[in-house]
Amino acid sequence: MKLLILLVVVLGLVAAVQLSKVYQLSISLRGKREEDISEADNRLNGGAFLAFMAVFYASFIYLLVYYGSYGTPPATEHGVAVDQLMNFNMAIIFTVFFIVNTLLFWFAAKYYYRADRKARFFAHDNRLELVWTVIPSIVLAVIIAFGLRTWNQMTGDAADDALRVELYSKQFDWTARYPGNDGEFGLANYNLITPMNALGIVTADGIAEALEEIEGKIAKVEREIFYEKGHLLAEREALVAQLAGDDHGHGGHGHDDHGDHGHDDHGDHGHDDHGHDDDALKAVLEARIHEIDEMLASDKLTILTDAAYEAKEDKLYRLQRHRQRIQEIREFDFDGNLSAWEAGMDDRIVKGEFHLPVGQEVEFVFRSRDVIHSAYMPAFRAQMNTVPGVPTRFKMTPTITTDSMRMVLNDPEFDYVLLCNKVCGAAHFNMQMKVIVETEEQYAAWLAEQDEFLVKEGSDEPEMEQAVTTEESTNVTASL
Repeated sequence: MKLLILLVVVLGLVAAVQLSKVYQLSISLRGKREEDISEADNRLNGGAFLAFMAVFYASFIYLLVYYGSYGTPPATEHGVAVDQLMNFNMAIIFTVFFIVNTLLFWFAAKYYYRADRKARFFAHDNRLELVWTVIPSIVLAVIIAFGLRTWNQMTGDAADDALRVELYSKQFDWTARYPGNDGEFGLANYNLITPMNALGIVTADGIAEALEEIEGKIAKVEREIFYEKGHLLAEREALVAQLAGDDHGHGGHGHDDHGDHGHDDHGDHGHDDHGHDDDALKAVLEARIHEIDEMLASDKLTILTDAAYEAKEDKLYRLQRHRQRIQEIREFDFDGNLSAWEAGMDDRIVKGEFHLPVGQEVEFVFRSRDVIHSAYMPAFRAQMNTVPGVPTRFKMTPTITTDSMRMVLNDPEFDYVLLCNKVCGAAHFNMQMKVIVETEEQYAAWLAEQDEFLVKEGSDEPEMEQAVTTEESTNVTASL
């Protein structure tokens, strides 16, 4: 069977070669070159271009009508302006699309090659340069002005009574935080992030615990550096050499080097002081040598290469800088009354989903722990980058509740959703959080059920109970 297939392939190649030779022979007999195309063929290709243009436009319009809008109706006040801006841009794009493609196909059909016609060549034309420079510039200026006005509406200052919600991003998870009754978010610092304080909210106990932890790490690295065998042996050798040199110098040249002290009114006393200094130095050196001997005999002794030793020194430096940054976190007051140590105690931290009241302006504060993410809420026409170390803001006013949108779309399973719109890693696709828009009464009832970050003084409840419980339930759901 394989032999038969091989023979068929070989015969096919031979037949193709022979047909090619026949074609070349027929061209030479007709006295024409292979690249010569007849006027009839050119005319046929020109007509085919027009036919393709008609089919192309018909298909484009059909898909546009069939699929309709590119998303759900806007569910926020500014979403209407965003859709108007998008429609304005799409109108410009469609206009340019039809004009340019019509000209391309029409010129290809009308000006196909003919032997009796010669094309005209323009090296330069000021009028054409002016047209395709000025017109796009005007159109772009209008788009920028329109877009900037819409952008300013979305990112301007929020109202004094606006609800503030912090959205905290990390690979690959969102966390929402609401201020407590004091109306202020607690101060947050990434140096205070722990498994029980994922947002790094500043508290007096948190700083104390962070300093205790960092001091333990510093002590461990210092011990590894101080007990390094090679450096201890080198230091001991240098101390022994110094001790021997001091003994020799004092015994052979002590009086010559310091003979001038004899001319002093207290020359003898000066000599005695010099002797005491030498004795004190000798005692210090001997004590250090004894200490090194004990360290060399200790089970704490470490042996490091030069590269590993330098890495330990660098790690120690970074840990000390970390400790300094924690120590630099200082207390300040909100409006002179509320302490920063207390502001975060009644914050509410939410995982899995967060709620918003319909008809009330919301100011979002975005933070990121690790890389740049992008908070994208498509139904709200809202998107903002979350940048490590640089809080960003965005405001909006929801206008359609989740239940109402389900009725509009005739989809009982619909939910508003917060997505990450930056490819931030392997699990980027799963970085999302559900958003519930409801009436003010429903929102107030939901918020009252959320536990505070730190339990009030005197309570027996554990700290961060709500956050831990919600996170555990989220992990269980994810595992299912």
